[in-house]
Amino acid sequence: MTQLTRLIGRSGISASAVGLGTWAIGGWMWGGTDEAAAIKAIEASIDAGISLIDTAPAYGLGRSEELVGAAIRGKRDQVVIATKCGLNWQHGKGNHFFDEAGKPVHRYLGADGIAWEVEQSLKRLGTDHIDLYITHWQDPTTPVVETMAALLELKQAGKIRAIGASNLDATELSSYVAAGQLDAIEERYSMLDRGIEQTLLPIATRHEVATLSYSSLALGLLTGTVSAERQFTGDDQRRDDPRFSVENRCHAQAFAAEIAPLAAARGASVAQLVIAWTLQQPGISFALCGARNPAQAIDNARAGELVLGSDELAVIDRAATAHLVAIA
Repeated sequence: MTQLTRLIGRSGISASAVGLGTWAIGGWMWGGTDEAAAIKAIEASIDAGISLIDTAPAYGLGRSEELVGAAIRGKRDQVVIATKCGLNWQHGKGNHFFDEAGKPVHRYLGADGIAWEVEQSLKRLGTDHIDLYITHWQDPTTPVVETMAALLELKQAGKIRAIGASNLDATELSSYVAAGQLDAIEERYSMLDRGIEQTLLPIATRHEVATLSYSSLALGLLTGTVSAERQFTGDDQRRDDPRFSVENRCHAQAFAAEIAPLAAARGASVAQLVIAWTLQQPGISFALCGARNPAQAIDNARAGELVLGSDELAVIDRAATAHLVAIA
């Protein structure tokens, strides 16, 4: 079977529906990273047919972009790179958001900030253009019209090919589509996070804006592989996440056990079923899935070859209703 591909909005850019998310590869909030394994995971993804690679400067203060750049060297024509702007630790402009590695990170989407950031990302990625450039988090100090004007200028200059926005509300999305051609939004979406079905997806669909789901596997909770006994260490965000309580992990394990026979019948993993389910939800164009080693990357990629029937989707929906509602 071949890897499912889809268009990124009206950009004309086609990419694999399953994308590689590289937040964990940057190490930050994931308890560190094995950089050699991370590069191999990216390479394995590409070899398995994944063309969409999503990263961001904030993932390890540039480290994720650097690792992606190292992994795609000599393979640039095989990948569609999505990276982001708007989280900056080099100056104090904008709105303070959080601290990382002892540095204050601000949300800032002013034209000067974007112009500077894109050059830094191009250097770290080792490329002369970014396929999809996404505003990472929205900046309350800068009007959307100014941000879009800066992005459209970069597009005109050939430094980016398409424009996206992430972590926004319906009002902000409406402002973006009114200011210029927005090709994609990137939002948290999974069986546990379906709120955008009522808020953002109707607007995105109406304006032919693609939707990239992040945390499609709910930080690994929906894979069926996170046991109740597992310990999270260091700055791993799951250590203090209520969703990863022992009780919730047991709910997730029960969900996985219920759909395991379906997975076995299809020669698939539970994670592959969850990814395939995500891609078959109305309005969801791409599913971003993290991988920290080649085995995880290959497993995720195979989900892009899996098409579920209506009866199979119904089985998964029933299992989610029975076991996951208690988590969400």
